[in-house]
Amino acid sequence: MLQEEKVDTINETLPSEKVEEDSDEQEEAPVDEKSLSGEQGKVKVTETEGAPKVEEVNAAVEAILQDKTTEEAVQTEENPEVVEEIQVEEVEAKQENTQVEEVVAPVEKKKGFMKRLISGLTKTRDNFLKGVEDVLSNFKHIDEDLYEELEEALIMADFGVDTTLKIMDELRQKVKSDKITDPQALKVALQEIITTILTKTPTESILNPDGPTVILVIGVNGVGKTTSIGKMSHLYKSEGKKVLVAAADTFRAAAIEQLQVWCERAGVEIIKHDEGTDAAAVVFDAIAAAKARNSDVLICDTAGRLQNKTNLMKELEKISRIIAREYPEAKKEILIALDATTGQNAIQQVKLFKEVAEISGIILTKLDGTAKGGAIVGIYENFEVPVNLLGLVKK
Repeated sequence: MLQEEKVDTINETLPSEKVEEDSDEQEEAPVDEKSLSGEQGKVKVTETEGAPKVEEVNAAVEAILQDKTTEEAVQTEENPEVVEEIQVEEVEAKQENTQVEEVVAPVEKKKGFMKRLISGLTKTRDNFLKGVEDVLSNFKHIDEDLYEELEEALIMADFGVDTTLKIMDELRQKVKSDKITDPQALKVALQEIITTILTKTPTESILNPDGPTVILVIGVNGVGKTTSIGKMSHLYKSEGKKVLVAAADTFRAAAIEQLQVWCERAGVEIIKHDEGTDAAAVVFDAIAAAKARNSDVLICDTAGRLQNKTNLMKELEKISRIIAREYPEAKKEILIALDATTGQNAIQQVKLFKEVAEISGIILTKLDGTAKGGAIVGIYENFEVPVNLLGLVKK
């Protein structure tokens, strides 16, 4: 039987295929694609090894309609053998004037960024709001039992114990000062308190308007540093900036090759050394190249490292010293990439990385794949480090 296979089209941030997140695993082999056009639009058909080609399938179907054998339809001069036998259970005779119409699937429209962002935050929003609303709906008066259940709802939303206690203390004070008696009014009060936490640290532009900018991207393994650098390169290049990338992740296998693919797709230059060389030396050479080429932005990739690896953490200190010494005229930004799905562990990562590097901002990746977005409130409350960039998985 012939089965029609539905292929979802994924729109990426960059104009080409998706590159996987930071991983030690090798990328899958690319597949060939053919574009079939019709009157209503286009649809992509993916061919894989071992499957019959599109022309062969079409020839087989045409042969069946003309009462020919499948074997005759799929044979060609170059390949007289049958590529793959297509079995048909039963073909009923149709009227002579029967017409076969080509049906082309409509192309799905690309969602705007804000729509994708709002959609991506659904899990976190629903997890938090549902917990709060369930608590408030069970009480007619504001008492200590209500406060305790609200506290539990915040912790379940991954706000963290310390942050939750501070929020609850402020909520109690607000209830007294504003003389709030209706439990439903606590929802608005909580919203005001959380908004204050998230807005007390201003988020400024990463780029230096009056000179060059060096962006050092750090973080643990697998959070999406390399992918984020590819997206940033495309973003700044589209804004008319001259971008240079330093492949200072000389530790992970194929990390340099992966970053080079991103740079080729974004249309930016890359400075790289051989795998296993000193990462600080790569940054040193990249700074010299950025000066010579009058680059506006230098983005430095680094190896993923656990916060308890002393030698790798010291390497970050060395790279930071080189940037400060060799490129004092540039604005230095150290962005830590955090996987939103890790929840409270992200707070611990910021704490330990902040001990060896002056973290100035956060890249929050995979935000649409988690219900633990409340952790970012704890990061703002404890470290006052702003979120500069958000990463979404689905397009």
